Amino acid sequence: HSINAALEGRASMHQLEYRMLCKDGSALWILDQAQVMQRDADGKPLRMCGTHTDITDMKATQEELNQHRRHLEQLVNERTHELRLAKEAAETANVAKSAFLANMSHEIRTPLNAITGMAHILRRTDLAPQQTDKLDKIEAASSHLLEIINAVLDLSKIEAGKFELESVPVRVGPLLENVVEMLAPKAKAKGLSFSVETAEPPTVLGDPTRLQQALLNFAANAVKFTERGHVSLRVREDARTDGNVTLRFEVEDTGVGISPEAMPKLFGAFEQADSSTTRKYGGTGLGLAITRKIAQLMGGDVGVSSTEGQGSTFWFTAVLARDKRLDSAGATIEAYAVERVIQRDHGGKRVLLVEDDPINQEIARMLLEQVGLMVDLAEDGRQAVNKAAAGRYDVILMDMQMPQVDGLDATRQIRKLPGCANIPVLAMTANAFAEYKTSCTEAGMNDFIAKPLSPDVFYETLQRWL
Repeated sequence: HSINAALEGRASMHQLEYRMLCKDGSALWILDQAQVMQRDADGKPLRMCGTHTDITDMKATQEELNQHRRHLEQLVNERTHELRLAKEAAETANVAKSAFLANMSHEIRTPLNAITGMAHILRRTDLAPQQTDKLDKIEAASSHLLEIINAVLDLSKIEAGKFELESVPVRVGPLLENVVEMLAPKAKAKGLSFSVETAEPPTVLGDPTRLQQALLNFAANAVKFTERGHVSLRVREDARTDGNVTLRFEVEDTGVGISPEAMPKLFGAFEQADSSTTRKYGGTGLGLAITRKIAQLMGGDVGVSSTEGQGSTFWFTAVLARDKRLDSAGATIEAYAVERVIQRDHGGKRVLLVEDDPINQEIARMLLEQVGLMVDLAEDGRQAVNKAAAGRYDVILMDMQMPQVDGLDATRQIRKLPGCANIPVLAMTANAFAEYKTSCTEAGMNDFIAKPLSPDVFYETLQRWL
């Protein structure tokens, strides 16, 4: 066919590869090429000239390359399959990790809620000085335990990409005052002076809770590692545009300082400058890592300058959106004032408390009855649905993890009952993960109260929805 095409003028050249068997039994690859060199007046071919070329070596090289390519394709397919399996395993492990941390959070926070709740109730009774001292130690220990749990969960949520930041007006002055107020007793006990330097920036939008957490991590470390001298908190503007303000938060101390060898690992998770078994200072080694991640989530960074034996200055920056509206954020109502407001405006209103744990039932009931609310108890989700159908409540406090019918399903069923579409349902749970809050909202709940119950937050949330 190739020769005929060349002879008939349909192709400029005849070309063909084939194998030729030699007398010694070996085979050669031959490239046969030919071209019509002369035609008569009618176009009939008169002479063809061509060559036979031994291309055995070239074919061998080509085959070797083809085998190598096929082998590479096979390796790529195998590696791709292995990577896909590894990715699926990692995703499964990450889901399992999140589930484990959520369950761990619930299992630890539930008994911790009983400890802090009972301590709060005991403090309102007549106590002898020795009892008050022991109660102070119980509350301090439970508060420390809660800080550790929150730090581990915060780091896990950040790494899992489930750490959400609020965007509300930020007032820098009160934020600094809160940090000083929380650390003042420890600083005073050590004879340290506390100073604050700030010029109130324009009203900005951000997450004041996380900003305070980041600053508190630095300031608490400063008090912890300083035996004499002072601790200074400073806030200043680093930059400003039409839409954003970059704030720089600094904490300076006259403490032990940091060695050059320890500096590179300071902001790593679970890392500490002194990790020996004989170390003087305790802690999880998570505070600085969390502050760095919070700063990075806010578009900023962290850093430190230090001289061993003379002190340190830790800083972080945050890029916050400017709020050009007037700052309408009023002063927060004190906890006792909130209690008085509830007693005055809502005394006698009915609350359905849905809780399966007897100790948590007792704590929540006492907190509610202390402000004059009438409490009806349901020990699981099924009872909650039945009682909501039979009675009229002003608010429902819904535990999440319960036997038979959990809080989410109970809320969905209650929302379908006549007259129950708009009753405030407030989730009470020890699960601290953001997606769990989303599940609560999707099920028809109005708000979320985390355990262990903070009486201040508990009453403020109740007052808002009542």
